[in-house]
Amino acid sequence: MVDVSEKEVTGRAAVAEGFIRVSGAVMDAILRRTVSKGDVLGVARVAGIMAAKNTGSMIPLCHPLQLTNCALDFEPDPNSGTVRAHCTVGVNGRTGVEMEALMGVSVALLTIYDMCKAIDRSMEITGIRLLEKSGGKSGHYTAEHREKAPERV
Repeated sequence: MVDVSEKEVTGRAAVAEGFIRVSGAVMDAILRRTVSKGDVLGVARVAGIMAAKNTGSMIPLCHPLQLTNCALDFEPDPNSGTVRAHCTVGVNGRTGVEMEALMGVSVALLTIYDMCKAIDRSMEITGIRLLEKSGGKSGHYTAEHREKAPERV
């Protein structure tokens, strides 16, 4: 682990996003809340928040942090067949929360896959990235703007 004991405690935040491409049947089941395992987006929200809070135990050499904020939101888009996950994380600490935001998005999207795989296993998780980070010695970072989910490769 990197020694952060000499770093100043400051407010730090990070925002990440990711997408899952789903079939029309999966999108319909998510929106109508008819998936047999339950409320997909509600469960995925809790799973993503739990993952963000436990990032230090999952990523080797990542500092365990006491988060001050974690929010996970979803934007289903039936027209593009995607669900966007958006995770915002905050901490007052000596190290940033980029990994926590990325972990939150990743696990939320994996949860959507798990809950919907009985309907269609061809879902594709894509476009997981850091959108913004603030605080700390390296300052502010903002990713380039993207209008929609990344195109299929």
